[in-house]
Amino acid sequence: MVQVGDVAPDFRVQNHRGEETTLKQFSGKTVVLWFYPKASTGGCTAEGCGFRDRIEAYEAKGVQILGVSFDTLAENAKFAEDNHFPYPLLCDVDRQIGMAYGACDSPDAKTPKRMTFVVGPDGKLLQVHAQVNAREHPEALLKTL
Repeated sequence: MVQVGDVAPDFRVQNHRGEETTLKQFSGKTVVLWFYPKASTGGCTAEGCGFRDRIEAYEAKGVQILGVSFDTLAENAKFAEDNHFPYPLLCDVDRQIGMAYGACDSPDAKTPKRMTFVVGPDGKLLQVHAQVNAREHPEALLKTL
């Protein structure tokens, strides 16, 4: 797993809108990569809505939120639409991001671990949260940025 101070691994995947997304395109911004196990499930919905409900506060701090799961574009699109998420959900169907960051142990993993990585404007990891409470995490994380 990547550690605080490491250069954050770049990636190239589709988001839930079908747009190609890379970490590099957010260079100069702080990025929160929150991995969630499965779209449209209880804990993931609570966590996603927590980020949604605080999006203005995150944006005021210059932070870009990116959700990451192994779900398909269709599954993530429905999840985003149903919950009015104003940020991209990344469709890591090949486990590229999950493996690079240590959110899964195998390319055959069914779901990623519920983890969050904060990438600084310089592309280095500022924070790694391996143990996340889905309901409390968005508010707690906001206080650390």
